Amino acid sequence: MSTASLELPYTTDSSRFSLLVCRFIAWSNVAILFIFLLNVYLNFWRGWPGATTAFSSDSTVASWLQVLLYALGLILPLWYVRATAGRNLRDDSLAITAIASYITRFAFWAVLLIGLTDAVISFLRVEELLVDVVGDAMAQDLSRSRYRGPYVQLPLIILSLVLAAVTRTLGFTWLALLVVVAELQIVISRFVFSYEQAFMGDLVRFWYAGLFLFSSAYTLLEDGHVRVDVLYHGFSERTRGVVNAIGALFLGLPLCWTVLLLGMGQSTSIITSPILALEITQQGFGMYVKYLMAAMLGVFAVTMAIQFVANFLESIADYCNLPGKRQSSIHSETVA
Repeated sequence: MSTASLELPYTTDSSRFSLLVCRFIAWSNVAILFIFLLNVYLNFWRGWPGATTAFSSDSTVASWLQVLLYALGLILPLWYVRATAGRNLRDDSLAITAIASYITRFAFWAVLLIGLTDAVISFLRVEELLVDVVGDAMAQDLSRSRYRGPYVQLPLIILSLVLAAVTRTLGFTWLALLVVVAELQIVISRFVFSYEQAFMGDLVRFWYAGLFLFSSAYTLLEDGHVRVDVLYHGFSERTRGVVNAIGALFLGLPLCWTVLLLGMGQSTSIITSPILALEITQQGFGMYVKYLMAAMLGVFAVTMAIQFVANFLESIADYCNLPGKRQSSIHSETVA
């Protein structure tokens, strides 16, 4: 790589400004994303009026506070970008990728722990052993999603947040193995012992959904999604950077925001409604995870949106021929 190519982004003030704008776009998207999720919580779980009511006759102090949160989602990234004007785009990309990776690790641990715990509870219920283990009163409580969600599953979610912080593996290999094991035990119990219960199929679907929805962002990072390659393979590195940046900014991010806005924009939306109701399936003694599977769609959209932002910065860095390009493991295996 020539010296001229390394200095390309910094040769003019306009080039420096353009890179700062790209960094601001990236970090403001991440900030607004988390503020949106915070406002969803405030709106539907705490009864706040919503930011949109601030501009109506029903405006309150709370609604203006929610508007202020969105303003901070623009102000703080602007301050950060100006304060770190010399920071490399690839460093920002790695930092944003780390955020997506943490959420993915947390989600993996959550589906693992909740899946195992809920399956055990469902097994004890269907075999009428739960009363002997925890007592009649507790058994009655565990049969209600309003109890099992906050007092069994929520602590496991909090534990998952801690485990995600102290571990570094994403765990997709293990989750894929667990899906196979869960399906295998259905086959063995059905055809060898003539035994099958609803919770067994629920566990497979729960882990299977988690595997594909949570691994999507990692697959995007490793450039493993299917690409219809008609012209892309013949492009130069810089042209690929432009194509990937445009795709991330104008195709990937709008898709993720569409999922979030349609899925979480109202209390009756397809993601928020099951979570608010702690919705469960009505089949026998199945697992109480239907509302969590709705939440998985939100996790998918959030992690994909964050990873698209990281890829946007990485693509701009490729266009500028900045050093330190990360080689995906898929690309490395292909080259080898």
